[in-house]
Amino acid sequence: MASLLKKFTYQTKVYYEDTDAGGIVYYANYLKYFERARTELIYSLGYSHKELSEKFNVNIVVHKFSITYKKSFKFEDKVTIETFVGKVSNLRIEMIQNALRDKDLVAEAAVELVIIDDTGKPKIIPQDLKEKLNSCI
Repeated sequence: MASLLKKFTYQTKVYYEDTDAGGIVYYANYLKYFERARTELIYSLGYSHKELSEKFNVNIVVHKFSITYKKSFKFEDKVTIETFVGKVSNLRIEMIQNALRDKDLVAEAAVELVIIDDTGKPKIIPQDLKEKLNSCI
């Protein structure tokens, strides 16, 4: 499915603080790489999470997250996160994300995001943001 979708790419590298004593990235830190990539995708569409919250009373939060580790990142590896928007509805956004070292798949994830207001209740995504996310499909 992901190969048919438009790709958003975010790059970083593995810092010492990301690793365990053996120089291998601690498993939970992959979540940070994926989150940063999703945030950069929102920025690339002309929004920030702060603006969405303050201007529209909209927060995008993780509802489901599934990750499969294929290999490990190590200290000072270059990390590329590919993000593919799969489906956008009024309340949900589905994405597929791949973590790569060069062209080698290290981990893959599926994430379902939901839109809520400041009280935690479901909220409809702003139409402009929905259209911009749909343009990524």
